[in-house]
Parts: sequence; C-alpha cells; structure tokens
Amino acid sequence: MITNVGDSFYFVGAMWLVYSLTNDPLYTGVAGFVTMVPQAFQFLAGPLVDQWSIQRILVGTQLIQAAVVSLIPIAHILGFLTVELVLIVMPVLSALNQLVYPAQITALPRILDDEELVAANSAFSVAYQGFDMVANGIGGILIGLFGAVALFALDALTFGIAAIVFATVSIPPANTVTADDRPRDELTGADKLADVSTRPLAGDESGAARGSNPLVMDSGGSHIESENTNSYVARMREGMAVIRGTFLVPLLAGAVIANFSVGMILAATPPYADALAVPGALNLIGAAGAYGILMASIAAGGFVGAIATNLVADCRLGRSMVVGYTLAGVLWSGALLANWLPLTALLFALAYIPIGILAVQVAAVVQSAPLAEMVGRVSSVHGSASASMVPIGSLAGGVVAGWLSPQVAMASLGIATFSLALYVLVNPDLREMRAPDRMTINL
Repeated sequence: MITNVGDSFYFVGAMWLVYSLTNDPLYTGVAGFVTMVPQAFQFLAGPLVDQWSIQRILVGTQLIQAAVVSLIPIAHILGFLTVELVLIVMPVLSALNQLVYPAQITALPRILDDEELVAANSAFSVAYQGFDMVANGIGGILIGLFGAVALFALDALTFGIAAIVFATVSIPPANTVTADDRPRDELTGADKLADVSTRPLAGDESGAARGSNPLVMDSGGSHIESENTNSYVARMREGMAVIRGTFLVPLLAGAVIANFSVGMILAATPPYADALAVPGALNLIGAAGAYGILMASIAAGGFVGAIATNLVADCRLGRSMVVGYTLAGVLWSGALLANWLPLTALLFALAYIPIGILAVQVAAVVQSAPLAEMVGRVSSVHGSASASMVPIGSLAGGVVAGWLSPQVAMASLGIATFSLALYVLVNPDLREMRAPDRMTINL
C-alpha cells in the first residue's frame, strides 16, 4: 500500500509538473506515453522474478526508486530542473515498478496458506484501487498547497519507508524440491498452490490459467517456467488464431477504442483542470488541487464499479454494454458541460461506475469463454492489444488538447462510450451476448 501511494504521487506529480514547466498539453501527452509504455513489457518480468530473490527485488526497487525520484527536488534546489529530466525519470520509475507487482504476488503463496490466498488477493485489489483513489486526490491537493516538487520529496520518503517494510518481511525461498517431485498428499499450504499454479494445463505449456487479472500472473507459485519473448509471441499468435471469427474480435475492438480514449483524457486532464471553474472555497488548492480531485473522482468511480459488478452478473452482457456505455456517455458529457469542479468531479465518478462494471465483465468473458487451455493465450492478446492503446491515446490526447482544446480531448471519452453503445447495438454478435459466465467459444 505504501509503494502504491508512492506510485500515485509520482504519476500525479509528474503529469502536473510537466504541464506547469511547459504549459503545453503536448508534453503531458508525451509524459503519459513514456510512463505507460513500460507496462506493455511487464511479461518480461516473470523470468527475472523467478531467478532473483523476491525480497531483494522488493527492497532494491524501492531504494532505487527513492534515489531516482529524489533527483527532481535536488535538481529544483540546484536550479537545473527541466522537463527533459522529468521525462527521463518517469519511465525509469515505471520500468522498476514492472518488477514490483509480480514480485509481490509471487511472494503471497510463499508466506500464506492456500486457504488465505483468495482473501489476500482480494485485499490487494481493494488496497491498490482504494489507495489509488485516495492518493490521487491527496497528491493533487498537496501540489496545490506546496507545489509538485514537494510531492516528489514526499514520494522519496514513501519509497524509503516501503523498502524498510519489505526488509522486515520474511519471504521463504522457492522450494528446492518442486511440487512435481512429491505426492500430492504430502503438500500443504503454499506448496499446494504452487503445485497447481505451476502445472501447465493440457495443451498449454505457457501457463494459460493466468487470466486477465493483474493479480493472477504466471509468477503465482514457487516454481515458474521461464517465458522468453519468442514463446510470448508464439502464444500471441495462437491466441489470435483462437479468437479469429468469434465474438471476441469485435469485443477486443471495443476495448481498444475505450483504452485509446482513456489515454487521451489522462493527457488532457491537467490542462482541463487548469481551465476549470473552481469555487472560491477551493481557491487555496488551485488548479493542481482540481486536477487531483478529478483524478480521484475517476478512480473512485472505477473502484465502485468493480465492487458493484456482482449486481449485474446475471444480466445479458450485450444489454449491459448498451445501457452502461450510453449512461457513461451522458454523465461524462454532462460533466464537461457543467464546467464547475464540484459537479464535474461528481459526474466523472458516476460516469466511471458503469465503465468499471463493464471492464470487469469483459475481463470475465475473456477468462470464461475460451477453452481452459487457451485462456492464457486469449488473455495475452486481449491484454496486450487493449493496454498498448493507452500510451498511444495519451500521445494523441496531448496533440488534440494542444491543437484544439483540452475540452475536445476530454470529450473523446464521451464520444467513445456513445460510439461503443451504438457499435454493440448494431453488431448482432455483441448485442446478443449472454451473461459473462455463460459465454463460450465453439471451435
């Protein structure tokens, strides 16, 4: 949780710092791009996590991040803080983070019994999303009160504290005798989970059961089969062959559109917040505080949506998508028309509730529709194709915000959600989709 707060602080702080240094939305788009691109390569972290000491990874990455993020306040004090330095620091921090999350999840089966893992993963999910929501808002307010550079100094402190916490946690090493070498009835606790999570399913030597949940990865056990880039590309090709000609193709196209628009608004939010009407009572926090509040509202809506997914779990997905995307488009458009921070923030949060619900439902379809041995391949295609559009969208959002206006770039999400609702309505494969747990692919 501490390191997650640090992550949120440096993202919010860097996006605003880049904008304040340049007053150019194009640079915020570039900042979002270079920050999010490393996420597309997180699959490369698995073999490293397998080979290195988890505790050393966790402690080392936090210490390095603390040192790297300290460059910003040091440069400010010495008088050579530039936007170029910020744009170098951001991807370095993001790249280090790609080791942190797989390492944390890999550690769980080693320190917990199998009956505790579901609760632990749930706690991780709630903690990450919940603290994102809180940290985004607090980060923006702190920027408004003390400036973005002060936030980076605080960020260095959070990484240092996280390193101390990780250093005090006892993480057993991977078993020298693997689960495959012992009878099932001799395994207990984490060893049982390791046996299950590392035993490839029939026909899938790449760990296909991973799914699309970032907390369920190939690094879930104490013995992980290394996956190099060539095998990853091969799995992507197999996944594309599986989904070709199925309803997952138009579903993936919708995810690509949605994530592209999300990238656009991430880049446009700083200049949009700078022009947003703020009540007199909130003048103290300024535009930076408004930015933080807007980011917290978006995170809060997605968080509530993820929790509320079970309320519509039995509804037909096609109908849910039409209604949900239409509702999100109406609320988002209303937020932009309101042009007043309290109402805009409220409507942003409400708009993201159906978006959060549908994101979870689509992920469930990707996990449940293919044959069990193909889930990993299909998830790789879906995850890579959709996630790769966020940094591209961020770059486009910066261009549009600078060329036209931040409001136009922000409107991209409303346009995208309305378009997705219409897209589902006119596409019979999507319109007739049943509840997520009843969807199957007939090969």
